[in-house]
Amino acid sequence: MGKLAGKVALITGASRGIGRAIAQILSEAGAQILVVHRDSAAGAEETLRGLSGKGHRVIRASVIDSDALKAAAASVAQIEGRLDVLVNNAGTSKVVPHRDLEALDDELFDLVMCTNVRGAFAAVRAFQSLLAKDGEGLVVNISSLAARMANGSNVAYCASKAAMDNMTMSLARALAPEIRVMSVAPGLVDTEFTRGWSAEVRERMIGDTPLGQLAGVNDVAEAVLAVATSLCMTTGAVIPVDGGRPLGTQKKVHT
Repeated sequence: MGKLAGKVALITGASRGIGRAIAQILSEAGAQILVVHRDSAAGAEETLRGLSGKGHRVIRASVIDSDALKAAAASVAQIEGRLDVLVNNAGTSKVVPHRDLEALDDELFDLVMCTNVRGAFAAVRAFQSLLAKDGEGLVVNISSLAARMANGSNVAYCASKAAMDNMTMSLARALAPEIRVMSVAPGLVDTEFTRGWSAEVRERMIGDTPLGQLAGVNDVAEAVLAVATSLCMTTGAVIPVDGGRPLGTQKKVHT
């Protein structure tokens, strides 16, 4: 019996990458997994096939569609009857140089903020009553080192993750004691998205990281598991999974 046996966990953006890894790790700990995707049915089914245990299922819902989230919550209430862990992993971005303000147009800016910030809030709002049901609910927001360093795929993305961390603190205060709210903030992670970056950028990032390597998706997933099973007296905090990269940047400044 795993530490999450009997628990139900819902992960948005779980059709690939970090979301898939989180689903796998939590299922190995005994949780029943709800794999949420927007328009990646094939990927969601692949995630489902890789999960340990039984009782998992796929739900299609976009986090920018509040009605779809409400419908998903109604489905969970009817079928599973509970929700113990909500992982807000769904997000979007696009590489735009920070100096190129014209390239970051209103449409992209609004999409990033709507998906990464409002989407996470809307998911918490939709599932709040289920999470609070037994008084031990947990929300984990997948943030980013970009929130702290203001250096990421674009200005809007950095701002969205800073907003997510701030929202984590606000919601942790507002929803306690029934629901804990935490952020897990990866640095550069070896995913499909970052593999599309130039080798020069990736090597520079690795060179700035004291541990000398990129985080893997399982590193992020293990942090989520730790939050769910071992950090039960912690809420409103940001857990970094970045190989100490801020330390490498500070070293350059101070030496």
